[in-house]
Amino acid sequence: MKTKLLALALSTMSLVAMPALAESVTYTVDPDHAQIHFTYSHMGFSHITGALNVSEGSVTYDPAKPADSSVSITAQMDSVNVGVPAMNDHLKAADFFDVANFPTATFKSTKVEAAGEGKLNLTGDLTIHGKTQPAHFVVTINKIGEHPMRKTPAAGFDATGTINRPDFGIETYTMVTGPEIKLDISFEAFVPKAEAKAE
Repeated sequence: MKTKLLALALSTMSLVAMPALAESVTYTVDPDHAQIHFTYSHMGFSHITGALNVSEGSVTYDPAKPADSSVSITAQMDSVNVGVPAMNDHLKAADFFDVANFPTATFKSTKVEAAGEGKLNLTGDLTIHGKTQPAHFVVTINKIGEHPMRKTPAAGFDATGTINRPDFGIETYTMVTGPEIKLDISFEAFVPKAEAKAE
């Protein structure tokens, strides 16, 4: 009898918990734990990696209905860093990113699809150097749960994709570096405490 009662109690608890786990949640990207890495080939001899800082963003994720999810991220182009000061300055100049006129890069999703356990296919509009082009990323859901320090709901994601930089009007030295740039994005996001309490 006790075993049956225990089984019934556990079953009831799981049914109560299911809507909470499946509901859509909107998270704010944490700029201190978010970064964009880009990799390009240098004449085929090496693969150089640089980084950009994420300044803001948001993620709405619904595990039950991934198609209702969305992502928006903004990166600061003056944060570009490939580890060589002179090269950093050149990348910010008019013949590359032209940071003075185009200080940010943005991505806004247009489609999210489930792609297997812990994976998503993400499509959206990527704007760099004042030009917007469609971009596709394969996303890994790293972790979703309570943040141990913030004590609020949190989520972490990695995303990987490849873009063609001449599509964005950046054609300088494509004969040296090639046109393709690999992008690797990793970030954490959380529900602000005031919003978490309101829920």
